[in-house]
Amino acid sequence: MSSTFKLGTIAGIRIGAHWSVLGILLILVVGLGFRSWPVLLPGYSGGAYVAAALVAALFFLASLLAHELAHAVVARRQGIEVRDITLWLLGGLAALRNEARTPAADLRVAVAGPLASVVAGALFGALAWLLVAVDAPTLVVMVAVYLAVLNAVLAVFNLVPAAPLDGGRILRAALWAWKGDRERAAVWSARAGRGFGIALILLGAWQLLFAGSGSGLWWMVIGLFIVTVAGAEERQARLGGSLGDVRVAEVMTPEPDTTDAALSVHDFLHDVALTRRHSAFPVVDSAGHVQGLVTLNRLRSVPVDERDTTSVRAIACPMEDVPKATPDEPLSRLLPELRDAPDGRALVFEAERLVGIVTPTDVSRAVTVRGLVADEVAVRPGTAG
Repeated sequence: MSSTFKLGTIAGIRIGAHWSVLGILLILVVGLGFRSWPVLLPGYSGGAYVAAALVAALFFLASLLAHELAHAVVARRQGIEVRDITLWLLGGLAALRNEARTPAADLRVAVAGPLASVVAGALFGALAWLLVAVDAPTLVVMVAVYLAVLNAVLAVFNLVPAAPLDGGRILRAALWAWKGDRERAAVWSARAGRGFGIALILLGAWQLLFAGSGSGLWWMVIGLFIVTVAGAEERQARLGGSLGDVRVAEVMTPEPDTTDAALSVHDFLHDVALTRRHSAFPVVDSAGHVQGLVTLNRLRSVPVDERDTTSVRAIACPMEDVPKATPDEPLSRLLPELRDAPDGRALVFEAERLVGIVTPTDVSRAVTVRGLVADEVAVRPGTAG
């Protein structure tokens, strides 16, 4: 899942938010500030209710971030590189550059998030007790109580054994340890996630149509998110398994054509794009350093009357958003980054020198060839070599 908004960087990890985070924040502010708290705690001004709800929503967002940072910290201790964190409707997703080497490491990373939520819930609970002790306003106490409850619910919900929830990661680790096959474990975990998501959609539909409850729509949205992400994870697991022993060097297009960063979009279109049979070009400066990646799709964002004055560098995808790999790196490790990349391409470097580019077409070709070879081996096993 890619970020819609960039929030910054913590300890070298890029933090972003999916658009669905705005939905949960809006629901909390409206539900608490305009509906629940004015009824439960009468006597305060409308501004006080809204301010309290906004504080609760922002601290809940911080709790989601702490949940995912816990995953990231433990992952790094297990030798797993963390690329970024994306906050979304149900919490967040930490994008890992590589996978855990053992089921035990996978388990440690998975349980870190719910444990962080439990700790956060306990801290907010202690804060609520302290606020009561000092006779703080009831509305202030309610904010702390609500955050304690939300973090507890977040921890429990994430322990449901269904991907992409943390419980699904725990299930994957357990199946991996039991069967010794990480790919199969990931597939079954994702299938459990799809089943859970479908169950939530059906539950929501029943509440909406037969019980007359508006919360049914909420459950349907959550279920749809889980089904979508779980399906993507299953496809990724299967793809990674079929390409498990393939190296980036085997699929990349070597020595890719580049373009000058100082070129105008007009000159690039007529002198480069029309004369070369590629849809993506690494952008280099006068010293030969790669500055980013430009694709033909990016040209559409430039109005015709601005093409003469807009440089290729200005519209190129910056290098921090372009996946990077080395020739000897397993292709399966690069696939998640390719899936989430803005332009779906990766650049390959060897000793800081650009040596190749990987496109979706390259990956599709590798999958097709692998499938053909597997079919041939299945029919004529004696031909394998």
